[in-house]
Amino acid sequence: MPESATSSAAAPGQENPSFVKLAMRNMVRKGRQSLLHFGLTALGLSGFLLLIAWLGRPSLPG
Repeated sequence: MPESATSSAAAPGQENPSFVKLAMRNMVRKGRQSLLHFGLTALGLSGFLLLIAWLGRPSLPG
């Protein structure tokens, strides 16, 4: 029974679009906002990694 429910939701002769295709279509539609979010994520991740590297640096006697 669940198979018939999912097949009737899609148009005849078409497959359900994958999550990757939906994400790419959404990213093209909202181009500037997606680039801004990607940039902020990349900046935040690299800042976090630098902070962890700085906090975990070895202290050499000297």
